[in-house]
Amino acid sequence: MGNFSMKENYFKFILYLAVIVLLNFAGITLFFRADLTDDKLYSLSPASKDVVATLSEPLTIKVFFSKDLPAPHNNTERYLRDLLEEYAARGGKFFNYTFYNVTPEEGDLTQNTDENRDMAKDYGIQPVQIRIMENDEVKFKNAYMGLVIIHGDLIEKIETITSTNGLEYQLTGAIQKLNNKVSALLQLKDKVQVNMYLSNSLNTIAPLIGLDQLPMLNKAVADTIEKLNNKILGILELKHIDISDKKNLDTVSKKYNLMALSWPAIPEKNISAGHGAAGLVIEFNGKTNTLPLISALELPIIGTTYQMANPGELEEELNSVVEKLIGINKDIGFLSGHGTHSLMPDRLAMMQGMPSSGMQVLNTLVSSRYSIKQLDLKDGPIPDGLNCLIIARPTQKFSDYELFQIDQALMKGTNIAFISDSFNEIMPQQNSMGMGMPPRYEPIDTGLEALLNHYGIKIKKAYVLDKQSYTQQVPQNMGGGEQNIYFAPMLKENTINNTPQFMDNIKGLVAMQISPLELVEKNIDTTQVTATKLLSSSDESWLMEDSINLNPMFIRPPANEDEMKSYDLAYLLEGNFTSFFKGKAIPEKDMGEKDINEDNKENNTESTLENNKFTGLSAENTFIETSKTAKLFILPCSQMLQDNMLDPQGRSTNATFILNIIDHLNGDDKIAQLRSKQQTLNPVAQTTPLARSIIKAFNIIILPVLVILFGLGVLAKRTARKKKIANRFNA
Repeated sequence: MGNFSMKENYFKFILYLAVIVLLNFAGITLFFRADLTDDKLYSLSPASKDVVATLSEPLTIKVFFSKDLPAPHNNTERYLRDLLEEYAARGGKFFNYTFYNVTPEEGDLTQNTDENRDMAKDYGIQPVQIRIMENDEVKFKNAYMGLVIIHGDLIEKIETITSTNGLEYQLTGAIQKLNNKVSALLQLKDKVQVNMYLSNSLNTIAPLIGLDQLPMLNKAVADTIEKLNNKILGILELKHIDISDKKNLDTVSKKYNLMALSWPAIPEKNISAGHGAAGLVIEFNGKTNTLPLISALELPIIGTTYQMANPGELEEELNSVVEKLIGINKDIGFLSGHGTHSLMPDRLAMMQGMPSSGMQVLNTLVSSRYSIKQLDLKDGPIPDGLNCLIIARPTQKFSDYELFQIDQALMKGTNIAFISDSFNEIMPQQNSMGMGMPPRYEPIDTGLEALLNHYGIKIKKAYVLDKQSYTQQVPQNMGGGEQNIYFAPMLKENTINNTPQFMDNIKGLVAMQISPLELVEKNIDTTQVTATKLLSSSDESWLMEDSINLNPMFIRPPANEDEMKSYDLAYLLEGNFTSFFKGKAIPEKDMGEKDINEDNKENNTESTLENNKFTGLSAENTFIETSKTAKLFILPCSQMLQDNMLDPQGRSTNATFILNIIDHLNGDDKIAQLRSKQQTLNPVAQTTPLARSIIKAFNIIILPVLVILFGLGVLAKRTARKKKIANRFNA
C-alpha cells in the first residue's frame, strides 16, 4: 500500500476517460448483438435471410407508424425498426425501407405530415383506435400502425401492426409472395431441359388407335413450349428425340416411365412391325418429371383406348411441373367430392341450425401462401405438377380407378395429407315431443383404407379417450366445477415429437374424436420408407370401440389402470413406396366419368373396336410401380381442420401444426420453423404429488437455509482475512 501523488491521480483519471471515449467511438462502428432467447426471437430466421438474399429487383417498404405511442405499441415500433434493419443488412442494395412521419408536431400540422397521411390513405393504410392511460384516465387515440411492400408493379400491405407476435412471419411471407417467381426465374443459371420423346414410327399406326392428329402433335407441343417460354423468361430448352430402336426404347422408357408401344407387322395395311415412345421428360438440377403425350385407358365393353395429350391443357401442366422442379410451385390440390369437407361453410346446414362442416379459416390461412386447386376425380386425373394433395374426411366409396389415380399421384412424387375420421356421425330427426335421439356413429369405409394398409398404416375403428384431456366449465345449475372431455385429448410434453424441424416448438395441441394408428410393419420396407411418429396420447388413454357414445356424462376411465396405454395418433411416412396396383390389372374407368372429349367419343369408340382386332399391339409402362421420393401424412382427426379448432390469425398451436405440415409437404420447412418461432405455449410438466411437495419444501426451507449458510461462510472468510491482516501488521 502507498500514497499516490495528486499528479498521478489526475493522470489516471485522464487515462480512464480517454479509454472510455475510445471504447464509445469503437462501439459506434464495431458492435454485435447476441440473441440469448431460446427460439432466437430477435434474430432473423433462415427463411427470412433466404427471402431477402434472393432479391434481384428493388423492393421498398414504406412504414406509417405514429410516434410517441404508449406501451406496448412503442415496443412494437422499436421491434419493427430493428427487424427491418436486419432485413436491410441481408438484402443489400435491393432492400429499402423508410419510416414516414404521420404524427403532427405539437400544435402544428405540417405540410410534410399531411402529404405522408395522404400517401398512407392512397395505399389503404388507415389509422386505428388504440386505448391509452393518461393522468389515471382511459383515453382513445387514433394512430397509424401499418406498412406497404412494393416490388415492381406489385404491392402487398399489412394494414395494422399491433403486436410483435408473428410480425417476422407476416413480413417474410409477404416479401416471398412478391419476390418468389420473378427472382427465382432471373437467378436461374441453367435452362430447364424439355426432352420430347415422340417416335415418328407411331404415325403409321396412329389411325388404327384413334389418334389421327398424332402427326401434328410435334408442332403443337413446340408451339405450347414457345408460348410458355414467353411467360417464364425463356428458361425452357426443347429437344425432340425420335427413338424407335427396341433396346434404347426399353432403357429410356423404364428410366423415365415413358409410354412405350410395340406392334406387329400388318401386311394388309402395309405397316411394318415397330416400336415407339411418347412423352415429355422435364429435367433440372438432376431432378426429372414425366408428362405423358399418349395415355391408355381401360373402358368397360370397349376395352383399351388411347388418348393424346391436349396441347391447351399441356401448357398449364408443364408450367406446374417446371415450377415444382425449380422450387416455386405454390399449388395445393384439395380433393372434393366423396363427402369430403368443404373449404366453405355449409350454409344449408347453418340455416337448419346444424353445425357447419366448412373449413373457412383453414381456407383463408392456406390461401395466404398457396393456390388451392379443388380436384374432383370424376372430372379428370390429378395434375402432375402438384407438390401436395389434401384428402380431408371422405365418407363415400372410391372406385378402383379413383384409387388408382391417388396411388399414381403418390408414385409420381405428389405428397399426400390424408386427414380422416373413422366414423360418420348421423344425426337423427326429432320425435313428436321435440326431443332428438343421440347421434349414431357408422364406420366409414371408402376404400382408401386398403391403400393406406398397403403403404404401412392402419386406422383402427375406435376413438382414443384420455385422462389428459380438455376440460370445460359446468354450469352452476348443473353443479358447477370442471368436466373432462375425454374424447378431446390434450397432447403435450413427450406425446409430441419435436425432433423434425417443422415440429419444433409445438408444445401443446388439442385433438377431438381422434382414432388410433397402427404400423403395418410387414408392409413397410424399412430400407426404402421411414415412418416417423408425430403425435401420441398419454399413458392414461383407452379406446371406445363398437358402441360409440360421446356424451361426457356417461364416459368414465377404466377402473383397472392396466387397460390404459399410449396410442399412436399421427404418422409421417417418407421414401419410395410400392404401388398398390403392382402386379394387378389397371382398373377400368367408369364410363360415367369424364375421360373422352365429346367430339371424339364416337370416333374413339369405333377406333377402339377396330383396335380390338389389332391384337398384337402392346403398351408398356402404362403406370408407375415404384414411387419417386414422396411423403404420406396420416392424421385420423378431421376435427382439427374445423373452424372451431383453428384461430383466424393462425397463431394457436393447432393452426401452426396444420400449416407447418402443409409447408413441410411442400418442401418449405424454413417457413414452418419461422411460423412456430414465436409460439408461446409452454405447458407445465406433469409431476406427482410427492415431487411437487419436494419442490415446495426446497423453495420454502432448503433454499433459504442455503442462502444463510452461504452468508455465514462469506462472513467467516472476511473475519479470517481481517485477522490475517491484523497479525501481519501487528495491529
